[in-house]
Amino acid sequence: MNILTIVGARPQFIKAAPVSHVLRDRHREVLVHTGQHYDASMSDVFFAELGIPEPDINLGIGSGSHGQQTGRMLMAIEAVLLAQRPDWVLVYGDTNSTLAGALAAVKLGVPVAHVEAGLRSFNRAMPEEHNRVLTDHCADLLFCPTQTAVDLLAAEGVTVGVHRVGDVMVDALRQHASLARQRSEILARLGLSAQGYLLATVHRPYNTDAPDNLRSILAAFDDIWRQTGRPVVLPLHPRTRKQLAALGLAAPAGVRLIEPVGYLDMLALEQAAALILTDSGGVQKEAYTFAVPCITLRPETEWVETVQAGWNVVVGADRPTIVQAATQRAWPAGPPPPVFGDGHAAERIVAVLETSLPAGTAAELRR
Repeated sequence: MNILTIVGARPQFIKAAPVSHVLRDRHREVLVHTGQHYDASMSDVFFAELGIPEPDINLGIGSGSHGQQTGRMLMAIEAVLLAQRPDWVLVYGDTNSTLAGALAAVKLGVPVAHVEAGLRSFNRAMPEEHNRVLTDHCADLLFCPTQTAVDLLAAEGVTVGVHRVGDVMVDALRQHASLARQRSEILARLGLSAQGYLLATVHRPYNTDAPDNLRSILAAFDDIWRQTGRPVVLPLHPRTRKQLAALGLAAPAGVRLIEPVGYLDMLALEQAAALILTDSGGVQKEAYTFAVPCITLRPETEWVETVQAGWNVVVGADRPTIVQAATQRAWPAGPPPPVFGDGHAAERIVAVLETSLPAGTAAELRR
């Protein structure tokens, strides 16, 4: 079986790693990096730490508006598909790389499998929401992390090719969490102690492209430090750094800005944090898996299970609400319910791919 895997952003590298390990034991995989994340701190380091080979093809698309970026990806991926003629195109998550890969494949009649299918935030102002919906309705196989995702697809009339397999990020965490504790020296390097700090990530356009939201969030972080004595450690996404510079905003005293960190360092920071504040979907799940309370800096989340279990609260960018959640909320005792699976999603995904080849594909014809 010949699989063409398309990734382009940091979360997708993490999701693809467990599946690639299983695939390459049994089949041929061509890994295509669109170049959506092209900064070394957001890209190269992850391939090394996750133990996956460098991409076979790097399209080097880079940044640009959503239309420009997606259009360039579509053209480049189409050329790769014509040259490679894969049995399956495997896409992950909800980025422009995801949508471009799915569209390029479906227009050439190449079967599409979508990992992390069925997620919905119901916020159509998010580009990621459109990417999710369109990719799901293009896909032949839809690999859902939770029963909620299966139910949401059914509500849209999508029931064929849907498989609940668990979350591949849990696979990655099981493989790398203890390794991060053993190898990462970031706590010592930053002079941090376990439970002595809060960890934050801010990169979504909802926050970075809205000056009032960005100011409110930074002010809330400073308030939290003043009330708890714990600083907020913020690895700075390139988009956020650019916006801070454009707005002339400096970090307040309670916010400790650091450079983007690798996967193992991030896992080490997450596991030792007293609390996590984030607008990232992946970080919400990682916090949940590590039984670390999480505050979501968006008006909604696609990971509703984390909220239902009491380990996550959605607050948006409102300063008083963020501070109240961080300083006054009572959090549950662990461990959280295992709603995201048992860490064997990758094996299930590959097994379904092996038994679901549409008639007429290259591998099917070879049988």
